[in-house]
Amino acid sequence: MSRPEEAAMTTDATGPRAGDERSGVRAPRILASTGDLGAAAGPDARGAIWRLDEAERHLDANVIALPPGERIESHAGPDEDVLWHVVAGSGTLATDDGEVELLPGAIVWLPRRSTRAVIPGPQGLRYLSVHRRKPGLGIGRAPA
Repeated sequence: MSRPEEAAMTTDATGPRAGDERSGVRAPRILASTGDLGAAAGPDARGAIWRLDEAERHLDANVIALPPGERIESHAGPDEDVLWHVVAGSGTLATDDGEVELLPGAIVWLPRRSTRAVIPGPQGLRYLSVHRRKPGLGIGRAPA
C-alpha cells in the first residue's frame, strides 16, 4: 500500500511500471492527494488545479478550485452525468429545486443537462469532478 508522501500531484502517463508482466495493462495506483493539492495550489487558485492526464482513459476528472467571491453562474450542465466530491471549503449549489449546501465529504450527483450555479463559501470551494470522457475533436472530411 502506498504512503501519502508517495502520492503524486499529477498523473503518471509513462507506461506500465517496471515488472508489470501484463503488457498494455496499467496497474492501479494513487494519482494525487487532495490534501496536498490545496496547499500546493494556494488559497487564490481558480479553475482546474489537477487533471487526470492518462492517455488511455474512459473518464475525465479534475479538481476545481473556486476562491471566495467568485462563482459559476447558472447554466445547463453537459449531456453527461457528473459526480462531485467536495474536498475542501464550502459553498452552495443553486438548482431549479433549491439550494444544496456543499461541505467537505459531500458526494453530489449532477444529472445531465441539469441547471446549476455554484457559490463558494468564505474559505472557497474545491471539489473533484468526474464524468465520462468526451470524445476529442478530430480532423476529417466534411459531411457530403
